[in-house]
Amino acid sequence: MPSADIFFLHGLDSSGNGTKGKFFANKFPLVLRPDFNGTLPERLKQFRLLCQASRSLILIGSSFGGLMATCYAISRPQTVVRLILLAPALNFEGYCPPAERLDIPTLLIIGKHDTVTPPSLVLPLAEATFSNLHTRIEDDDHMLHNCFTNLDWQKILQDPHELYRSEQKDVQGI
Repeated sequence: MPSADIFFLHGLDSSGNGTKGKFFANKFPLVLRPDFNGTLPERLKQFRLLCQASRSLILIGSSFGGLMATCYAISRPQTVVRLILLAPALNFEGYCPPAERLDIPTLLIIGKHDTVTPPSLVLPLAEATFSNLHTRIEDDDHMLHNCFTNLDWQKILQDPHELYRSEQKDVQGI
């Protein structure tokens, strides 16, 4: 596992012990899975307090947690070494890409049948936000239940570039 602190940031109506959080607890116990509540600014404040001593972060964000991870990376790009965004809610009202794209290695996984964070809305925002973006569009919906546990998380967490080369999905046809 990498030397960075790894955080899983859950979705709006979930918790660190939701389906994805439990997966990480069982398979990757070093992944930290805190619970957040409140508005986006309140959640970001809670997260900043949790990781203020961290100098190197890998953030896994699901839905609203993906928006949180993105907003945190925009505010503190020097501490985020990698982002893994699962159906990120970049289409949330008020989100605006930064003036300059972030060069943080970012893997975005989204379902082509997602009606909460539709790829047609999220992908242009992600492309405007990240210059080092790798996208996987899966035959799945917003929850990503069909593909989530089948992803090679060992590779994603250790060497994401190898995963990008060997398993990049076609992003056409959305």
